[in-house]
Amino acid sequence: MQAVVLAAGRGTRMRPLSAERPKPMLPVDDRPLAAHAADAAVSAGVDELVFVVGYEPETLTEYFGETYRGVPVEYAEQASTDGTADAVASAAHHIDGQFLVLNGDSIYDDDSVADLVEAGPSLGVYEVDDASNYGVVTLADGAVESIVEKPDDPPSSHVNAGVYVFPAAASDWLSVPESERGERELTDVLATTIERTDVTPVELDEWLDVGRPWELLEANERRIGRSGRRLDGDVSDDARIEGDVVVEAGATVADGVVIEGPARIRSGATLGPNAYVRGSTLIGRDATVGHAVEVKNSLLMAGASVEHLSYIGDSVLGRDVNVGAGMTVANLRHDEEPVRVDVKGESVSTGRRKFGVVVGDRAKTGIDTNLNAGVKLSTGATTAPGETVVTDR
Repeated sequence: MQAVVLAAGRGTRMRPLSAERPKPMLPVDDRPLAAHAADAAVSAGVDELVFVVGYEPETLTEYFGETYRGVPVEYAEQASTDGTADAVASAAHHIDGQFLVLNGDSIYDDDSVADLVEAGPSLGVYEVDDASNYGVVTLADGAVESIVEKPDDPPSSHVNAGVYVFPAAASDWLSVPESERGERELTDVLATTIERTDVTPVELDEWLDVGRPWELLEANERRIGRSGRRLDGDVSDDARIEGDVVVEAGATVADGVVIEGPARIRSGATLGPNAYVRGSTLIGRDATVGHAVEVKNSLLMAGASVEHLSYIGDSVLGRDVNVGAGMTVANLRHDEEPVRVDVKGESVSTGRRKFGVVVGDRAKTGIDTNLNAGVKLSTGATTAPGETVVTDR
């Protein structure tokens, strides 16, 4: 069985983090987001991976190559951006028989994907408190009865988790008419499948659609710590390491550092002296956390540098960000309401009482900068020394 991994989107809701690379290649624990989807497919026994690529495809092809975990890899370029059905249609010439489809920007648990493959034709469903923002699935007699996109009055609490096993014939049904949104959607292919065969619902134990920066933070919260404790790097005898912490070979943890897991310190990263890191935190490859810096529940991507006397909390810092000495991030509103972030011009609740900032690749902050909760700095942005930033730039 082939697995088609959808990884062609531009990820505009994830900006600025996806400004220069596909959202599925953003880091979650020790590998890109798309690799978690691919790992679930490989664990389920697929014999070929087909990545549908579009935006900045070379970052995917360089990472996955021609073989991933012993499974052959092919690539299909999505010719248009007219929806998920068009994305899968781009890979149709690779499909031979029943096929699995996964979103490359979602987190699934391996066992549920394996159950999905065994039950095919099948659809992964997940139960949520508020289904109005999803495709809502109704079930009858152990089969999928229907799916409705974002209804005002959801008929069910089960939603479409964007992972499917389609019958071989579905590859001929991919040229569906455009939806009301002007796109050709896999849900319409699913509707055709339901008309012609039984589709088994498989309730997923874990699912997270990673579309916005705080969801990337949540994905790391879920995954960091699952590798247990391993200290392969150069760790000072004067450092204190507590809990599930991985210090990869090639990383350095200097005198006086305290790490409270779960946390992962990637190869080439340097911590300390006297830094304080607490979970769930990912310190990316070649990143630096310097003297008297505190990093709490954050993601620092490759090459990010926080050298001196700064606080980073519940935040996401892109690649090669440089933080000036004494920078402080606010991560809590005075009224303790959920922090809000601007997404595509709309103020959106993160649903999180604590959330800090999102800093794009290569941004630089002046010394003693203060960043308000929910602020985003775009790729290459700068701040002046002593500046307090309360709006995006």
